[in-house]
Formats: sequence, structure tokens, C-alpha cells
Amino acid sequence: MDLELNDKVALVTGAAKKRGNGRAIAIALTREGAAVACADIDLPSAEMVAAEIKEMGGRSVAVKVDQSDPVAVRLAVAAVQRELGDVDILVNNAAVASLGLLHQEQIVPWEKVISVDLSGPYYWIRECMGPMIKRNWGRIINVSSLTGEFGGYGQCSYSSSKGALISLARTAALEGARYNITANAVTLGVIATDMSDLIRPDMRDRLMKRTPQRRFGEPEDVANIVTFLASEKARFITGANIIADGGFSLFVY
Repeated sequence: MDLELNDKVALVTGAAKKRGNGRAIAIALTREGAAVACADIDLPSAEMVAAEIKEMGGRSVAVKVDQSDPVAVRLAVAAVQRELGDVDILVNNAAVASLGLLHQEQIVPWEKVISVDLSGPYYWIRECMGPMIKRNWGRIINVSSLTGEFGGYGQCSYSSSKGALISLARTAALEGARYNITANAVTLGVIATDMSDLIRPDMRDRLMKRTPQRRFGEPEDVANIVTFLASEKARFITGANIIADGGFSLFVY
């Protein structure tokens, strides 16, 4: 345990999946000394991650929350404050997706994705940023996707929300700069998680061949970037969009 983040409290959304970025981020932040709140709509799985953290000797709490509900987010932050203290590090990782062409996607899936993937992070930032300003320190990290940079065929709602997350981080960076608060986006290519396992085998092969490193990222790769951005080593980085895709986007230009 490095203790770079000793005495800091982190809140990671979407932290429940065993092979997910959220769990890897929560574990990595624990190793740096942070107390970690695992927020997810799947409480039993979030509790398993929190238990894993406690077995490591860390402090953790699991909170069940539907982040599309601003009241639920407010109550979740209050619960974390009671158990661990004010949130110093917010990692907006939770997301859902829906497939559908622009002229075919139904209104309900569109609204669901936007409410979870964009409104949710806004609600978390809204609740956590005030205490960060009072303490004159904070870290906000939004996990985005290459679809937010370049669009995604059949992913209009998901790509729109992920693109907006980058702008949301930059706005938080501007408003938080004078209070020693940094806000950044981490834009991901294909990461080897349970979600990426759903990609058709032929599509997986095409994506792999287009990636110069000839591999997909691992959740630990994401966790290392997030942990760095949360540390004092990254104190002069704010409003940035860090692309982690193994070189995939190089072929877009």
C-alpha cells in the first residue's frame, strides 16, 4: 500500500462487476491508501467488492443507488459521508448502453441511457463538489469512451452521453481550478470486461486487428490511469481527455 491517498475518501460508481473497470479502480485506490465507497445499483455485488477491500485492510462501504435519480444520489452521498467522510475523489464510471440506429431507437432507451450515463455523473458532481470546494481539494474523473469522440454506429444515445462527459469534466475543471480541484476524462477503447465479452467474435477480431498493440485493455490499465489522476502527481493536469485505447484511434485520422 503506497499511501499516496492516505486519509482521502473515494467514491467509485459502477464498482460491482467482478471483471469491471469499477472494481479494478476501487481496488487500486485502496492500495494507495484511500477509503473507498462502492456505489452501484447491484448492492450484493458492490458489497462483495467492499468486503474484498476490507480484507485488504482498507475502509469501504457499499451503497445501492440508481444514479438517474438525483434524490437517490443525494442520499447515497450522505450515507458515504456518515460512514467514511466527505468525498475527496469522485470516479464517474457507471454506465448503461442501448443499441439502435438514429431513426429507429425508441425514446425510452434514449432517455434511460442519457439519464444514467450523463445526468447521473452530473448529480454526483453536484453533490460532491461543494464539500471539495470547502476543503480546497478534490479530484473528479469521468470515464468516457471512444464513441464519445468519434461517434458509434447504432450507439447514438451512448456516444452522445460519453461525448458530453468530456465537456462536463472540462466545465468542472474550469469551476474547480481555483479550489485545487482537478477534473479530467479518461476515454477508453475496448477493455476486456464482461461487457466486451458480448461483442460478436467477428467484430472482436476486427477491433483487435485495428489496435496497434494487438490486445484489448485490461481493467487494471484503466485503474492505473485513474489512480494517477487522483494523486498529487497529477495536480497540474485538469480539463484533459486522456485516451487509453492501445493506439486504436490513430487509424481514425
